[in-house]
This record gives sequence, structure tokens and C-alpha cells, in this order.
Amino acid sequence: MFFDRPDSGELAVLVHLDLSSGQEPEDPREFEELVLSAGGDPVAFVGGHRDAPHAKYFVGTGKLQELQALVEEHRAELVIFNHNLSPSQERNLEKALECRVLDRTGLILDIFAQRARTFEGKLQVELAQLRHMSTRLVRGWTHLERQKGGIGLRGPGETQLETDRRLLRGRISNIEKRLSKVRTQREQGRRSRQRASIPTVSLVGYTNAGKSTLFNQITGEDVYAEDQLFATLDPTMRRVELDDIGAVILADTVGFISHLPHKLVEAFRATLEEAANANLLLHVIDAAADERLHYIEQVDEVLDEIGAGELPQLRVFNKIDLLNMEPRIDRDDDGTPVAVWLSAQTGAGVELLYQAVTELVGEEMVEGDLILSPTDGRLRARLFEQHAINEETYREDGCSTATVRIPHSDLMRILSGLGLRFDQLKWEGEAPVDHHAAGNF
Repeated sequence: MFFDRPDSGELAVLVHLDLSSGQEPEDPREFEELVLSAGGDPVAFVGGHRDAPHAKYFVGTGKLQELQALVEEHRAELVIFNHNLSPSQERNLEKALECRVLDRTGLILDIFAQRARTFEGKLQVELAQLRHMSTRLVRGWTHLERQKGGIGLRGPGETQLETDRRLLRGRISNIEKRLSKVRTQREQGRRSRQRASIPTVSLVGYTNAGKSTLFNQITGEDVYAEDQLFATLDPTMRRVELDDIGAVILADTVGFISHLPHKLVEAFRATLEEAANANLLLHVIDAAADERLHYIEQVDEVLDEIGAGELPQLRVFNKIDLLNMEPRIDRDDDGTPVAVWLSAQTGAGVELLYQAVTELVGEEMVEGDLILSPTDGRLRARLFEQHAINEETYREDGCSTATVRIPHSDLMRILSGLGLRFDQLKWEGEAPVDHHAAGNF
């Protein structure tokens, strides 16, 4: 049930008011970018200031007359507000302006409907649209709001409005069941990755910060990436091999935006859970954006809302090529990486990102020269399977010395499968410390 859209751009009048009601104002430039991303053709921009929204029309009567004149002058097909309108305000405006009226939530939903590619993504968009439309069903059915009385017309039954609401509830329930299955499948996938000790790194950030470009730079993939809002909607996951860590799952997620409609956060919870369950969040930031501090705050708010606010986070300041900056790593007082400055477009500084991720995700490595007897064939084979043996030399007594480098958890999993303990291993020279046994973990 996606919104119908014409093939060509719709002529649209944009409305943005600065309200002094204490609410954080929307960005008018971002609003125009949203309209262009939706395929709209802005022909006029109406601004203004009000202490509080007008109860009936959101704008005052003077602004309403100005809008009526602009709609008639430009033959506009659509008036878009950079605010959330109540259903009654939307209906009153459509009646007064004699054209379609769309609010900020409806605009973002339309963009999402255009961007959805996967079956899951389309379901999530439809769910959000249905929830949004369910409060606006009175429009178009006023002639059926009441059942007619009179002889032969009394009795049980339901109005067309009630029928529509019942059908919507049924469709919403059906989509929620299907998305619940998707959520279960994703959870199974996460559990299998956890059992295999494969860490997940999720790219998060404000829309158009360059997440997909960075994803392509790291993975060598060709995920759709454009200089527009919400170019990526469906999550993409790829396995990446990093030195000293091994396999890592990298996830590209949907971009966030100021005052992301709650309906979207709810509908996309299955997708956003990929970020909420990650081992590390790469918060990609447009370093060249004037509003970058505001964007950081908005992303952190959404992360808190989906339960990911306390996860380890590495800030990735992207697009330094636009600032003529050199790539670098910023560290805290303990020497832990907290930010990386790079350019996903040119690839400058990506190797520093690998280094920082390795330090944050990588665990304690076991390194040393392990003595393997002829009876340790199964252990030797498992170590080779994990690419843990860098070099092996044979001794006169029939044993061999293997130079081993392996994450502690991988070694313990191998030993557990063979019924061995760490203290049963024989090392040449000083033995590595078993930090788990020492209680340091």
C-alpha cells in the first residue's frame, strides 16, 4: 500500500515555520533535500514565525491566504510541511488549499517507500505507512460516516470507515507476524555468529554521512551509494577478514535523521537491532557538515531509543578530502582510539580505521612456540585450520615446534573440543599466560 507517485516530479510548495514553543527547530536546508530526494520539484518556500501552531491550520490565516495564492499561481499539486500535522489539520488544509498536503512524517515515509528493495524492507515501510494512515482514514469517507436510518435501513452493520479500519488492523497484524519471523531469523543468525565468536561491527550515522561509501571501500562491494538522503534503506552485511582479528561481520544500516518519526523506529526495529546487538558501532560523521555536532546528538538519541546507547563506539569523521585534512587517529588518556579521520571516497585513512577496529574488537592473542608431539596430530590439524601456525620446524626427538598466534577464545574452543586444558600444552621457552585462568578477564 505504498503511496501513488507520478513519474515526473510534483510541483510542491514548501512550508517551514520557526516555533518558539521550546521545540528544537527543523533544518530548512535538510527539508529541501528531503523533498528533492522524494522526487519533488519545489516551486516556492514559505517561512515564518509563530509562538505556537494554529489549532485548525497549523499556520495562521494570513499565511493560509499566502499559500492559497502560491498554489494557484504555480498550479502546485502538493504542499509539504516541515512539521508533523495532526489528522484534522491535514484535512482542513487540503480542503482550504484544494490540493494534497503532506507533513514531515509522510514525506520521509514516501522516500522510504521508494528506497525499499528487499521483501523485509518493503514490509517495514508498509507497516509504518499503515500505522500513519490509520489515523487519517476519515478523509474521503465523510459521506459514509453514519449509517442511514429509516424503514428497512436500521439494524446491525458497519460503516465504510469501520470496514477500512478493520481491514487495516488485519493487514497490520499480518505484517507484524511476518516481521516477527524475520526478527527470529535475525536472532538465530546473531546467535550462530556469537557461537562462532565472530564480532559484528555496525555502521551507524546521520543520513548521507557516507556509510555506504565506507562500506564499499572496506568490503570491495558495490552497494548503492549516492549523495542523497536515505540512499540506503535495507541493511547489508558482509564478512571481512582483518589482521589480528580474523573474520568480522560488517553491517551497513539505514541512516538516522532529526526527529526520526517514532512509527519508523518501531517499524524498523528488526533492522535496527543489528546495530543494537553489535560488538562495536562505527559512528560515521560528515566532517565537512556545518551541523555535524547537531547530527551527532541526533544519532546518539536514536541509539539510546533502540537500546544501543551504551555500546562501544568509534567515531569516524568522513569526507576529510573536502577539508584538506590529513587522516589521523584520536585517542583518549588511556591510549584507546576514540575517533578516526578519513575519506571513504579516496580511501585515505582507511588503514587507520582497520588499526583502530583491531585494537577495540581484537581480544588477547596467544603467541609462542608450541611443542607438538606425534600424538598431537588432531591439535596440529585444528591449529592449521584456524591459520594459527605461521611456521613449523621439526626436532630430532620426532616432535615439532610450531610458532602459534591465535585469539585466546579460539584456542580454548579447540582445546575444549579435544578434551585438553591450557596447562597441558608444552611450550618452548617462556609459556604464554592464560589470562582467563589468571582472572584478568
